[in-house]
Amino acid sequence: MCHIARVPATVDVAVIGAGVVGAACAWHATRAGLRVSVVDRGPVAGGTTGAGEGNILVSDKPAGPELELAQLSRRLWAEMAAAVRGFEYHAKGGLVVAASEPTRTGLEETAVGQRAAGVEAVAVAADELPGYEPYLARDLAGGIYYPQDAQVQPMLAAARLLADTRAAGAEVRTSTEVTGLLRAGERVIGIQTSAGPIYAGAVVNAAGTWGAEIAAMAGVEVPVLPRRGFVMVTEPLPAVVRHKVYAAEYVSDVASDDAGLQTSPVIEGTESGPVLIGSSRERVGFDRTMSVPILRLLAEQAVRLFPALAGVKVIRAYRGFRPYCPDHLPVIGPDPRAPGLWHACGHEGAGVCLAAATGHVIAATLTGRRAGVDLSPFRPERFG
Repeated sequence: MCHIARVPATVDVAVIGAGVVGAACAWHATRAGLRVSVVDRGPVAGGTTGAGEGNILVSDKPAGPELELAQLSRRLWAEMAAAVRGFEYHAKGGLVVAASEPTRTGLEETAVGQRAAGVEAVAVAADELPGYEPYLARDLAGGIYYPQDAQVQPMLAAARLLADTRAAGAEVRTSTEVTGLLRAGERVIGIQTSAGPIYAGAVVNAAGTWGAEIAAMAGVEVPVLPRRGFVMVTEPLPAVVRHKVYAAEYVSDVASDDAGLQTSPVIEGTESGPVLIGSSRERVGFDRTMSVPILRLLAEQAVRLFPALAGVKVIRAYRGFRPYCPDHLPVIGPDPRAPGLWHACGHEGAGVCLAAATGHVIAATLTGRRAGVDLSPFRPERFG
């Protein structure tokens, strides 16, 4: 870490990370009147954002602080889509299905708490499922429909937000690595990069899966770990899948602490035609090996849910690393252990969903405004 004398800030905010969370932080901060610089060692959306499906979900979150943040984010994404066009925002709704009656009962129990929190959750009987998804398997016990679920194209979202931010006067530096944090005593006053120093009134750690590395530069712990996942992309199809559709087991997989492989069918169409098929989760470090057995398992699960996919070609598959936190909550807000450092990372698979609200609350707290949600569950110092 570099120790230097206090100097005037070059910008108000330096954002580390040009993924969708960093882009949303920069966009909201710029609109709040702050001077912003965004830095990423790779291209825009070159990390987890570029390997995601773009989900904006309330359906997979039980009542609690993450759901509250997701509800704010869902409203903000709709507003951002109107303000910044071109990233394929699609309010298509989500359908969670159960293979057995006990599982369907469990879905309904979760939905009770969600409804009390303001989520729209419509119980769907087994014989009503074809009205939502005509090609869905006919042996399911029922499900819950969530009309508030939506989707964006995540790479386009990050790119469009950053383009709009740059047009408003912000600086975006890609292929620029952060090599250290600048300090004046205990306070973080900027970042040292491969292209030189950037002095800032605040530094925002939006490095996603690599957020722990940035935190360590300040001598603090943020236990973000990589959780690998695979996605397959089919050839363009007619409207075989109308909504985001996933099995109830997906919710428990998201909440699991197990480091081993977990898979559950998650299937959704896109506006351009291809169908996205997931999902898998496993903690194997940053191992980027493409696993054909996992892809085969995902394909088998997808066909069981949508038999019409049996003869469809997969044109590509990709993998990425979700930024996993042990308590399954993101890390958002100022770090009192390192004044001047703010965190916006650890969102796991909900980074796209929660990006809009994360950017909003970071900009609000930076400018002394009300965040609109209670940030205490996400505070960085909760890890000690």
